[in-house]
Amino acid sequence: MTMSGTSTGTANQSDPTSLTMRQFLILALVMSQSVFAQEIKLYDGVPPGSEEWTRKEEKNDSNSVKVMVVYNVTQPTVTVLRPDTPNGTAIIICPGGGFHFLAIDHEGMNPAKELVNAGVTVFVLKYRTLQIQSNNPFDDMISAPDPEAWDAEALPVIPLAIADARRAVEYVREHASEYRIRKDRIGIMGFSAGGLVTASSAFDYSAANRPDFVIPVYADFPPSRVGKMLKDIPPMFIACAQDDELGFATHALNLYQAWNAAKIPAELHLFTKGGHGFGIGIEGTTTHRWMDILINWLASANLIEP
Repeated sequence: MTMSGTSTGTANQSDPTSLTMRQFLILALVMSQSVFAQEIKLYDGVPPGSEEWTRKEEKNDSNSVKVMVVYNVTQPTVTVLRPDTPNGTAIIICPGGGFHFLAIDHEGMNPAKELVNAGVTVFVLKYRTLQIQSNNPFDDMISAPDPEAWDAEALPVIPLAIADARRAVEYVREHASEYRIRKDRIGIMGFSAGGLVTASSAFDYSAANRPDFVIPVYADFPPSRVGKMLKDIPPMFIACAQDDELGFATHALNLYQAWNAAKIPAELHLFTKGGHGFGIGIEGTTTHRWMDILINWLASANLIEP
């Protein structure tokens, strides 16, 4: 490889040392992009319920904590991450963001990579979010003068987000053979607002969109959202921190109690410290490597191969 950008001969693309700098950078870009499969639209045409939406989807990390967010999502999609050796299990991941944006890496791609390492095929869901004019929705959330009003303005979009999650389950089940997935091993996992979407998927489902297991993580899911417990309601793994600033530890306890009262398998992990938004875990707290516990639970429940 030369540093001048001019070739010293015909490059052998199987040997990176023979590539020019330009060729090497192009190859590196292609290789990095190949980690993630194509982004797949969940609806043909405009999704029902958002026919009048005109804003363009955007993403950026120009906020106070440099977290990558996606906002003004109008066309729901899933991005597929496939392991080299699939174990037959699929998990749809729903990032959080108060329905104003999606923390697409912190609560999407990062946990997805952990699961792919365990052989799980992962579908990161971009569900519909509130149409906003700001280009810095994360900092808007932090500085909102009235957090309750900030939450309330997103209420109309929540049913659409839940519909997108149900459609994602249907899509994965419809394409199970293509992805080498078992149709009885399709789960859904979500963080914060995505946890609300996730837990909602455990109620009022059909045979086509019923998840086989549900994983709400520091979910915003008050008792008022707990629906009718159907006979085949899926098992649940719940994770939250006791010191969650938004008080969602109580929501986690309520969910567990509902499942426990119905004698449906459920496991609750309420970590002492971690706060809200610990993602895949924070070093120095018991949330660190918490997804190892999740993977052990999946294996013990025969939802993934041990």
